[in-house]
Amino acid sequence: MLITLVILVILATLGYTLSARVAARRHRDQYMIDYGQARYACASALKYALASAGNLEPELISRPNDPDFSDVFAMSELEYQELLIEYGLSTEAGGEDLDIGLAGGDDSYWGDTNDSNDFGFDRTNASEAELPTIRGPYGPPWPLVDSPLEFEIGSARVKIEIEDENAKYPLGWALIDDEKLQPLADVGFVTFCEWMAYGDKEIRSLREDLTRIGEIRTFKTEFKPVTQTVKPTKSSVRSRASSTRSSKTPVRRTATQKKTISAVDQIAQQSTAFAKLFHSSFVDAELLSRPSVVAENRKESAMKYLGLWAARKVNVNSAPRHVLEAALTFGSVADAPKIAEAIIQQRREKPFTDIEELKTNVFEYSDSIEKCKDFLTTASTDFLIRATATSGVATVTAVAAVVKEGDKVKEIGVISD
Repeated sequence: MLITLVILVILATLGYTLSARVAARRHRDQYMIDYGQARYACASALKYALASAGNLEPELISRPNDPDFSDVFAMSELEYQELLIEYGLSTEAGGEDLDIGLAGGDDSYWGDTNDSNDFGFDRTNASEAELPTIRGPYGPPWPLVDSPLEFEIGSARVKIEIEDENAKYPLGWALIDDEKLQPLADVGFVTFCEWMAYGDKEIRSLREDLTRIGEIRTFKTEFKPVTQTVKPTKSSVRSRASSTRSSKTPVRRTATQKKTISAVDQIAQQSTAFAKLFHSSFVDAELLSRPSVVAENRKESAMKYLGLWAARKVNVNSAPRHVLEAALTFGSVADAPKIAEAIIQQRREKPFTDIEELKTNVFEYSDSIEKCKDFLTTASTDFLIRATATSGVATVTAVAAVVKEGDKVKEIGVISD
């Protein structure tokens, strides 16, 4: 009897172990299938977004009766909810509809998503958009420039979001190579960090990371065409040599060549180089991603407000308060908070069309604005495209940064997890 009981226990153990291993194997196999589908869907969605980037025309909106997005980053969840309640009461009294954020939006950027040539995508309303949200400068919550697009590719669910990179603090400013601007850039960086509740120890740690990057490359703000002397590649030397073997005429070979690099090409090269550096282990991403506020509908951290793609200007119409103050320190450290407040109040009714209009409307500080105008803009050109695909339990995200000037779109880089 005892032997039979022992045998049954052993058989039960073996059966459980076998079934557990089979289940684990099935789970791994299913995950690999889900991951492959999610990865394919993410890549397809990103290609679609990049192909449509030429149609991107962000339009700023008037928000005179809305609570401003500028100080949301510094609000606790209780303060944020109180603001939403206050906004709800005011809109009810004014007879306006409460904005619910993600639903709706203009389809002009995405094109006809029901067209068979556009992969048969269907736009759907975001089901989670039930609670009121604070509208950003373009309508959707900051830093989005358009309502997210959601669709299906096979079994994968995909979301595409476009963010305004010029609304964020350019991390490259902390590495400016101009000796006159370095002290002001340092003050702006500290201003940004203090707004994000970083202490002296944390700021010092971030500075050490940036110092290591600065030893590799410094951040330039002014570019002029330059002529460089380059050596011909081996392939070009071989092709010239092979083409002259049958010729009896002596050929004069040039050991070096001169190449002119335009300012636009230099800016693109700098953006690509710093995008690689800022997304490498040189930067403490864990510290920058540490949340200062975590709630069901919002997550605040320094990473959310940092421009890691080497943007060179901040959009005064779309940047939050701490980014504005950091940019305006290039004009006046003392007046930066006052200028930022004036900008925030005026842009809610009517966005600024150019820097001259900004100087006119904030004429008391026109001299300070003039000093930092090279760091300001009223129309964004740098954008971040994020594609997220979910299939089963697998999720894949890819981001791409682009620079758009007119109808021309230049890709800075792509990062995929």
